Amino acid sequence: MIFSKKDITETLKLGWPVSLGQLGHIMLGVVDSLMVGHVGASSLAASSLVNGIFFLIIVLGIGMTMAVTPLISIAKGSGKADKCRLILKNAIIVNLTLAVILTICVYSFSFAIPFLGQPVEVVLLSQSYIKILSYSIIPFLVFQTFRQFIEGLSITKPTMYIAIVANIINAFGNWLLIYGNWGFPAMGLDGAGYSTLITRGFIALAVILFVMNYKETKNLLPTRIFGKPEKKLVMKIINIGLPSGMMYMMEVGAFAFSAVMIGWLGSTQLAAHQIAISLASISYMIILGISTAGTIRVGNAVGKKDSTGIKQAGFGALALGAGFMTFSGLIFIFFSNELPAFYISNEEVIRTAANLLIVAAFFQISDGLQAVGSGILRGLTDVKIPLYLTIISYWVIGIPVGYLLGFVFNLGVIGIWIGLLLGLTIAAISFVFRFYKLSGLRTRDNATN
Repeated sequence: MIFSKKDITETLKLGWPVSLGQLGHIMLGVVDSLMVGHVGASSLAASSLVNGIFFLIIVLGIGMTMAVTPLISIAKGSGKADKCRLILKNAIIVNLTLAVILTICVYSFSFAIPFLGQPVEVVLLSQSYIKILSYSIIPFLVFQTFRQFIEGLSITKPTMYIAIVANIINAFGNWLLIYGNWGFPAMGLDGAGYSTLITRGFIALAVILFVMNYKETKNLLPTRIFGKPEKKLVMKIINIGLPSGMMYMMEVGAFAFSAVMIGWLGSTQLAAHQIAISLASISYMIILGISTAGTIRVGNAVGKKDSTGIKQAGFGALALGAGFMTFSGLIFIFFSNELPAFYISNEEVIRTAANLLIVAAFFQISDGLQAVGSGILRGLTDVKIPLYLTIISYWVIGIPVGYLLGFVFNLGVIGIWIGLLLGLTIAAISFVFRFYKLSGLRTRDNATN
C-alpha cells in the first residue's frame, strides 16, 4: 500500500487546526456581512463589491506567503535550523515589500470604482471602505508570513486559537463602530472596515508574540530583520510564491467570472449559484487544512531525502481529501433540497440551487484532489508547471465549455457549472499524475545515488 494508517493520522493531526483556522477567517467575512446588512442594502452591496475586488488582489499576497511553508518544512526535515532563520528573515522582507505595493494598488483602485457602473450611494460607500481595508494588508501579510512559518514547523494550533479570538474582537468592534454603541460614533460600513483593520492588527501582533515566546520558535527568530537580504533566497521565495499566488488568482478568477456569466441569465440563477458556492466553500476550507498538512509532510520528507516518505505523505493526503469530499458530496445529494432552504424561501431559487448541489457533489472530489494536489506539489516546491495546468484547466477548457453549454446549448447555470466541474477534474487529474511522476523520479534518483 502506498500509504499507511499512520500517514492519515499524521495528516489529520496537522490539518484539522488549519481547517478550523480557515473557517474562522471565513466567519470574519460572514459576520461582517450579517452586521452590515442591518445598516441597509447599499452598505451590503458596497461591502460585497469591495470584498470581491479586495480578495482578487490580496490572493497574490497570500500566495506569496505560501512559499514559506514548504521551504521551512524542507529545512526542518534536513535539520537546518539556521536555514529556517534565514528563510523567515527574507520572507518578511519580500512580503512586507509586496504588502506595501498591494496597499498602494488597493487604495488607488478606489478612484476607479466610479467607473464600474454602480449606484452613486454604493460608489461613495465603497470608496471609503476600500481605502480603510487597504491599510489592513500590511498586518494581514505579516500574520500570513509568520503563520506559514510556524505551520512549516508543524505547529498548527496557535493560529486556530488566534482566529477564534479574532472573531470575537471583530464582532465586538463591529458592534461598537457600525452601530455606535457605548458612545462610539455610528460609522456604518466604515465601522466594519476599521474593525477589520484592528482585528488584522491583533492577529499580526498575536502570532509575532507567540513566535517570540514559544520555546520551539523563539530561537529561530532572525537577529536583524532589515539587514541585507540574500538574493538567492529572495528569488527562491518569489519563484515559489508568485506562481502560487497566480494559481490562486486563476482559480478564484474562474469562479468569479462564472458568477458574472450566471448573472447574464438572471437573478434567480445568480442567487442559486451564490447559495451552492457558499455551501461548497465550507468543505473547501476544510480541504485546505488537509492540503497544508500535505505540504508540510511532503516538505519534511524532501528535507530528509526520504522518497518513500514523500509518496506516503502525498498519497495519504490525497486519500484523506478524497474521502472527506466524497462524504461532503453525499451530504449535498441527500440534502440538496433542504440545504438551500436555510438561505431563502423562494421556491424557484431553492429548486435551481438543489440542482446545482447535485453537480457540486460530483465536483467535490475533483475540488478536493486538485486542492490537495497543488499542496503536495508545493511541498516539492513544484509550482510553475501546476500554474500552467491551472490556466489550461480553468481558462482554456472549463470557462469556454461552461459558456458553450450554458448559452449555446441552452443548459443555463447547470451548463456553466458542468464547465467548472470539467476544469476542476482536469486540474485534479493533472496534479495527481504530476505528483505520481515526480515522486517516482525522486525514488529512482535516490536508488541510483
